[in-house]
Amino acid sequence: MPETNDRTHVYLGVHVRGPVTVVHERAKTLLEPNDLVFCDPARRHLLRFGEDCQMIFFRVPRCYLGVTEAELGQVLGIPVRGGEGIGALASDFLTALAAKAEFRRSTIGDRRARTAVHLLSVLVMELLEADTTDEADDASGTVNETLSRIRAYIEEHLMDPDLSPEAIARAHHISVRYLQKLFQNDGSTVSQWVRERRLEVCRLELGRSSRRITMAAVAHRWGFSSPSHFSRTFRGAYGMSPSEWQALATSALAPTTADAQDQRRR
Repeated sequence: MPETNDRTHVYLGVHVRGPVTVVHERAKTLLEPNDLVFCDPARRHLLRFGEDCQMIFFRVPRCYLGVTEAELGQVLGIPVRGGEGIGALASDFLTALAAKAEFRRSTIGDRRARTAVHLLSVLVMELLEADTTDEADDASGTVNETLSRIRAYIEEHLMDPDLSPEAIARAHHISVRYLQKLFQNDGSTVSQWVRERRLEVCRLELGRSSRRITMAAVAHRWGFSSPSHFSRTFRGAYGMSPSEWQALATSALAPTTADAQDQRRR
């Protein structure tokens, strides 16, 4: 690479032998033979050369790669393995091109150079897409973590009659709009999730055979505004009223007459 800054070209290094380390965003990667890396003379510090090392550098006009300066800056210093994918194809082609001195000033050499530039433009786009995918994965992980934390909060406050989207958003220092978006991306809404969880715990409590509990008491305990509202919501979710479900569940769990007689004989 030249010692002075070259704003019209980018340089691609193909590693041949010896210890060469790429420093990118504080990460250090030791290159293996045939690995590639895009370089900029203004950022020579990204490459650290050891004893008896060799690299082949190709000078590529930036305008031929079909990306913006900002996008090109995102791929500078990123090591590309030369043993797989488009990296292997580009590495093999460039190494063969460099080995044929007769191609450098000939028509076929010019065509092969253009083919090399096309390969490198594809490689740049692949690197950019991989970077976007990583960011998306990171963002997805953060969203999932936030959603799990919010759901845990809802579970802890199901008995609170004032549990609302506004209260949930305020407790997590986010806007109601963002809260709604989190649940929409998961195929639900905040209110729907709260209602479904409350109905489920109510259904379980009404189905206990150990003791009889009134529908009004269950509705009040789990944050429903009134027994009538609870009854309508329960019927809409399960196709029967809370009292019908309670009678069905307790009768199914209650011992039969024969079982009771058998227990008394024991």
